[in-house]
Amino acid sequence: MKLLFNNKKEDLLSRLKKQDPAAQKIFYDQSVKKFLSVAKSYISDMYQAEDCVIKAFCKIFKHIESYRGDGNFEGWARKIVVNECLNFIKSHKTVFYLDDVHPSVLEEIHDEQIVFDFNAQELLDQLPDAYRMVFNLYVIEEYSHQEIADTLNISTAVSKTQLFRAKEKLRKIYFQQQKKLKNENL
Repeated sequence: MKLLFNNKKEDLLSRLKKQDPAAQKIFYDQSVKKFLSVAKSYISDMYQAEDCVIKAFCKIFKHIESYRGDGNFEGWARKIVVNECLNFIKSHKTVFYLDDVHPSVLEEIHDEQIVFDFNAQELLDQLPDAYRMVFNLYVIEEYSHQEIADTLNISTAVSKTQLFRAKEKLRKIYFQQQKKLKNENL
């Protein structure tokens, strides 16, 4: 596709603010894979993640005038994608926060030949939704526990507990995969 303008960010942004369809197409093409990756880190079902990304693009284009230029435009748009995913999860009530469950003790693998070949998204997909949401917000989006608590309507203690459990669960999954790989290679 031939660019109608030099694709400078300021020029693209000004055209997006004028609701220019060509600019919207360019921004969509440049961002859709990144945004889908973000959505997929929150929602394991690909079709639901795609729906959230489409809704996010609609909101970005509709509310672009509210972008004040404070910080990176892509970061502003990414936050809309994250919020759309969180709204989807909340509306489907698929998240349960467990406060009274004690973290399990992990079995350790004492092997000097651990292979560090893994797919992070596959590990994250195995986390329960509540763990994955808090983990993503804290580690990837760099929210504080207070911001997570406010966003998800939970206490900061629950946020901290969910993060701890997510990390423990990821370790357990990872070590189980390593043990399985070791046994397959014997």
